[in-house]
Amino acid sequence: MSNPILVEVTRGSRVESRHRGSVAVVDAAGGIVHALGDVAAPVFPRSAIKVMQALPLIESGAADRYGFGDKELSLACASHSGEEGHVALAADLLRRAGLDERALECGCHWPSDSSAARALARQGRTPGPLHNNCSGKHTGFLCTAVAMGEATAGYIGAEHPVQARAKAAMEDLTGTSFGEDLSGIDGCSIPTYAAPLQSFAQGFAKLVSGTGVSAERAAAGQRLIAACVAEPWYMAGTGRACVALIEAGAGRVFVKTGAEGVFCGAVPELGLGFALKIDDGAGRAAEISTAATLAQIFRDRDPEMASRYDGLAQKTLKNWNGMVVGELRAAKA
Repeated sequence: MSNPILVEVTRGSRVESRHRGSVAVVDAAGGIVHALGDVAAPVFPRSAIKVMQALPLIESGAADRYGFGDKELSLACASHSGEEGHVALAADLLRRAGLDERALECGCHWPSDSSAARALARQGRTPGPLHNNCSGKHTGFLCTAVAMGEATAGYIGAEHPVQARAKAAMEDLTGTSFGEDLSGIDGCSIPTYAAPLQSFAQGFAKLVSGTGVSAERAAAGQRLIAACVAEPWYMAGTGRACVALIEAGAGRVFVKTGAEGVFCGAVPELGLGFALKIDDGAGRAAEISTAATLAQIFRDRDPEMASRYDGLAQKTLKNWNGMVVGELRAAKA
């Protein structure tokens, strides 16, 4: 049985493309509040669970040792655009731990922000590891290793204590034991692990509700989520969907994107977590589906909030001449 169509792309009056996927909205006890498609199938969450991977940064005491505030913690959970502010802050955090960008093992790529990429090119420069969208997360890994007195070389390996702690945190929150069949390598070279979509949603519900998880872990998760909500630009960048979705929530909503059409998030006041996956990996569809999911969550609770997210669940499409050619929209149930 195939997953339902979650997002449609129109051209003129016709639907030109369709994106299928699955969505889970779950409470801390694992109760499914809203679901579409197969939410029990394991998926790789990619960068959508960076909050879970950053928990040891706080739990180890490293964040406080190096004076991390909201901006720093948000960057530690980021898939940033490689803009000047992202790069400068990541470099500063490394300096606090006595390191520089040579310690990063995330690899290099051009900034996803076109202005930042053009600025590098005009200067005759090529990107370094600080421009990698995951450099903030990797900086957090390195700061934790230094604070714990561990070797920094090879910190991306599955057997390194840095990755062992991140894995243990994810297993705790998702209730999943990550065997070889659920393991892979992420784009930034660290291990990534698959679990049922509903389990990632429940993990975020545990963190924001403080139910089914230790008080220390809940406090760490809530601190990271609050930092991302307070400083979403450092978690994403200029013009990014995560920023728009968080700002629409006016401090009441957390979301985080991941590669291949994944989004995770939470509504802390309701104790709910959510996770979604677009089957074909389309990021544009995942953004629309996330807005639609948040509109669904607030529909009967806060019509004004639901209306805001309904607005983000539709995007007018224009061609290079600025002519309206269609729309990207959430499919009707």
